[in-house]
Amino acid sequence: MNPAGRRDERPFVLVEKDRGALRIAALDGTAAGMGLRIGMALTEARALVPDIATAEACPEADASLLHASAAACEIFTPLVALRGEDGLLLDITGCAHLFGGEAGLGAGARRPLHRMGLTTQAAIAGTPEAAWALARHRRSTIAMPGEEETLARALPITALDQESGTTLALSRAGFRTLGDLADRPSPLLSARFGEGLVAALRRILGREDIRITPLRAPPEVMAEKHFPEPLSAMESLLGALEKLAGDIMAMLEKRGAGGCAFEASFFRADGMVRRITLETAQGTREVPRLMRLIRLRIEVLADPLDPGFGFDAIRLAVTRSEPLHAAQQTLAGGQDAQDEARSVADLVDRLVARFGRGCVRRFVAADTHDPVLAGGTVPYLSDVISAPWHGAFSSEVDIGSREENATKQKGRENFRSHQIGNFSAPEPGHPPLRPITLFTHPQWIEVMAEVPDSPPLRFRWRHVLHQVTRAEGPERIAPEWWRDASPAPATRDYYRVEDANGHRFWIFREGLYEDSNARPRWFLHGLFA
Repeated sequence: MNPAGRRDERPFVLVEKDRGALRIAALDGTAAGMGLRIGMALTEARALVPDIATAEACPEADASLLHASAAACEIFTPLVALRGEDGLLLDITGCAHLFGGEAGLGAGARRPLHRMGLTTQAAIAGTPEAAWALARHRRSTIAMPGEEETLARALPITALDQESGTTLALSRAGFRTLGDLADRPSPLLSARFGEGLVAALRRILGREDIRITPLRAPPEVMAEKHFPEPLSAMESLLGALEKLAGDIMAMLEKRGAGGCAFEASFFRADGMVRRITLETAQGTREVPRLMRLIRLRIEVLADPLDPGFGFDAIRLAVTRSEPLHAAQQTLAGGQDAQDEARSVADLVDRLVARFGRGCVRRFVAADTHDPVLAGGTVPYLSDVISAPWHGAFSSEVDIGSREENATKQKGRENFRSHQIGNFSAPEPGHPPLRPITLFTHPQWIEVMAEVPDSPPLRFRWRHVLHQVTRAEGPERIAPEWWRDASPAPATRDYYRVEDANGHRFWIFREGLYEDSNARPRWFLHGLFA
């Protein structure tokens, strides 16, 4: 790795502290040619090469650069995986013809990495392990189908990437190349050196193939456009993006699906990749709607979309979709409930595009009897499904009936459509079980009661005395000790009370009078009206 812009021609190494000494963690070609090696103590290296340039190794920066390199290579294939701390694996199946064949793709993949100041070694083969071994020991090789074993037999045994002890044992046993190992029976090698060595040998020789695990999950649908010359005009980019949007919408229509999450990738000429992600409350196949959200997202970017020397390519991908079928219109030409849900979804989409996913939220209920944990908010576009609502009204949210004859995906679709069920008003004469307003932190009150376990006769809150005329309770709520290992709070006895002015309160007594360790205290937790 040659840092971009470094004009010092002296041998250059990166050092890190290991076992109480500074040792070489990485080195350039000049240093390697002078006999230096990774793991060598810096004092020993200076004895061999006194005029050596050093810098402290930074694994975090190396990892960040490796991820940036992987992103730059996604212009050639969406299937890019990391190999160790300094390697990339690209699955180019079905991609080579788009770049003039394997040779053209290989040269093109190295070009953006060179612009980032990196020195590369590359090879193309039928299996990931064969390509990795050839890149390290026979660079710039393109192995045609069936040629992997012929080319790999001449590689040294270090191509197996085994532990140093195993490599030393192989060398002492007289093995020099992979061909020497391939001529030996596999059971004997497995019994002596382990199955891992035999499996690595099979994969390098092309006898066994395993798929790579890409760094980013491949999109469900994608379309991309490569430009003959770098393009920097934003309107031209958006015009090309609109054509790609038409292509992916046509593909989604054939599948009977609509996109819920989109990603636009802009591949700059210098190797940098900018991505814009969008989510919609409902699946969509409408190009104008998508382009409106993309333009809005670009306008509010904290870091503007800088074209630099121009963009070489753009890609539009659908990362998540859901079934989307044509809706039946009414005789009046509308769709009633569907139109209302669509209006809400459009509003949510615009708000999310402008303010961000985490700023647009919805209420959800949790499956718990603890009123403090019973409700909360999540991002509106989250996949979290609310539990049935209790207490605020006499009837529950009709989520169960929605899910009885639908799949979980359909439930999510309905929830995103703002069809959350019907809240029914309480029956006459029956007050709600839970208050409309619940304080985040219960507020301490002074209480006077006839007997310790009876409802209060009066209480003082915020320096105002309230005379209790009606009371109902207690409702005992014990702590959920199984959810948290920390000490559980005291048991609470809740009362619904009404004062002389008609105001209704939700108060509780924390602790029990028969408990001699602590004196019970009273708190106001919520307001009914």
